[in-house]
Amino acid sequence: MGEVEESGEMNSSERLVGIIYDEKMCKHHTPDGDSHPENPNRIRVIWNKLLANNIPQRCVVLSGKEAEDKYLMAVHSENHVNLIRNISSKQFDSRRNRIASKLNSIYFNEGSSEAAYHAAGSVLELAERIAKGDLNSGAAIVRPPGHHAEYDEAMGFCLFNNVAVAASFLLDERPELGVKKILIVDWDVHHGNGTQKAFWNDSRVLFFSVHRHEFGSFYPGNDDGFYTMIGEGPGTGYNINVPWEHARCGDADYLAVWDHILIPVAKKFDPDMIIVSAGFDAAVGDPLGGCCVTPYGYSVMLKKLMDFAQGKIMLALEGGYNLDSIANSFLACMKVLLEDKPVSGSVEAYPFESTWRVIQAVRKKLSPYWPALADELPLKLTIQNAPHPHILISNSDSEGEDEKAPNIVSEIVQEVMEPFSKLKVEDNQDQVATSSTSWRSELSKIDIWYASFGSNMWKPRFLCYIEGGQVDGMKKPCTGSMDKNLPKEILWKNFPHRLYFGRDSTRTWGPGGVAFLHPDSSVGEKTYMCLYKITLEQFNDVLLQENVSSYRMNSPVFDLASLQSIKNKGSISLEVFKSGWYHNVVYLGNERDIPILTMTCSISDAESFKLGEFPLRRPSKEYANTLVKGLVEGGQLSEEEAIAYIEEASSKPLC
Repeated sequence: MGEVEESGEMNSSERLVGIIYDEKMCKHHTPDGDSHPENPNRIRVIWNKLLANNIPQRCVVLSGKEAEDKYLMAVHSENHVNLIRNISSKQFDSRRNRIASKLNSIYFNEGSSEAAYHAAGSVLELAERIAKGDLNSGAAIVRPPGHHAEYDEAMGFCLFNNVAVAASFLLDERPELGVKKILIVDWDVHHGNGTQKAFWNDSRVLFFSVHRHEFGSFYPGNDDGFYTMIGEGPGTGYNINVPWEHARCGDADYLAVWDHILIPVAKKFDPDMIIVSAGFDAAVGDPLGGCCVTPYGYSVMLKKLMDFAQGKIMLALEGGYNLDSIANSFLACMKVLLEDKPVSGSVEAYPFESTWRVIQAVRKKLSPYWPALADELPLKLTIQNAPHPHILISNSDSEGEDEKAPNIVSEIVQEVMEPFSKLKVEDNQDQVATSSTSWRSELSKIDIWYASFGSNMWKPRFLCYIEGGQVDGMKKPCTGSMDKNLPKEILWKNFPHRLYFGRDSTRTWGPGGVAFLHPDSSVGEKTYMCLYKITLEQFNDVLLQENVSSYRMNSPVFDLASLQSIKNKGSISLEVFKSGWYHNVVYLGNERDIPILTMTCSISDAESFKLGEFPLRRPSKEYANTLVKGLVEGGQLSEEEAIAYIEEASSKPLC
């Protein structure tokens, strides 16, 4: 057991709350001292904040303890355990950085092994103490975090899956403690992919994760965190994901999920113990999370969980990269464990409309396994929602924070860090509305041909960008354009450009590539394109929906000056959308004196596809079907010819 210090100030009427912190976990840092969000100061500021508020003095303070390999190997492969055990040794000095570079968001140094073993061992130690009844609850201030670490891979700043190791230990190594069912609540802003996989087939663990997902574009960047991922075999129904569609979710959104998904399921599951993967990167001001949960919000979420398992709850630190937010949030949670006076605060806002949509989708998917979720939520509840933070929501084939998207993230973070009360939306609403109306009125009088080569060739799919809605295969509806008038005319033309398919997955269609048009023309190439005669105002709204998930359309991104300029330049890359996949507007000539415009990737991106820096991928069946329908219903090809056309574009090397 670890060393125990019991404060003489501890009141016998207080709950016995354990807390564990060890400076050894600060030895893990970047090898060259470079700045990094996951750094030793994360746990130091928490510990100092607790000390300043006399929290450790009222707790049972445990020193860190290293995990044993046999317990780590219940969750991780022997090769993985061996790697982490030895990575900090001298024999790895010459190749440590090279190994880290091959992993996803990982660094190593001479202290990484010791820190990782202490993080996993400390969480296990505290969990055992709580399970035995030595403590009522507790919190482990540990790093590196763990919930991304998988069976055979370190990733996402995580080396060992600390929470999974502790849960596995209690269930398999200490059955005499009576912990037969564990609820793991992961409120880190990122999906706990590693923990999910560890208990995918296990009905003894109810894994619940609420996270930014954005249809697979937010880290870890796959479909594992979608609400349809509910477990397999005996574990079917015991894996619950609540995937946010965008940033800025706050207290009201999280508490709505607690009240209408987690709490009803927890009542039925009746856990013997609760482990919280307590990441605080959904907190206000976090540079990676972009959400708005307050210390008060975290305290209420934890307080609601205290009603279960006789209050046997352990918090294990995961993410959280704003030092003030992480310290204040952790302090708020410690006060809940100690049954202090609640943190001051209130939830006056309503959840976003998208939050209710996600909640209803999760309830419908899980209701066969949890009947408490079967009832429809009353309309009077779900119509109470906050204005969406975006004027238009992106539902594109491109939408994703791809490899070149740090600017979009930083813009969101800057807005998140600014209190909503200072946005002064109401103060300048009339001015903004006037400005928006002015440019829209002007551009609504100008017609262009929008030339589509991907899913938008199928008219019903394209009309989602005009009228709103969705077609079969799409994961979510489009908001549509401000002007919902239908295209004035539709025609088809062929252009000497190369069609190809790339990227791993998208928010709209899930896994699989989507269509791109090489910006340069090429003799011998032939791409079918459906031309929609729409206004320049509508084209701006389509551009927005194809490229970003957050932008205030107070002015056009492609105006009359751009329209004149592109006829000479041939293409214009829109800087405001430079992280989007279709930010390059290409001029294809005129049809009846009306300019033909399309949107695709830049020349440099096309070169990245060619060099293998961006993936070339075949389209999913659902996505390919929209192209087939467009070509067939447009009278261009038979179904067999359309399938062959797509197959050739998918398999032909990009030269």
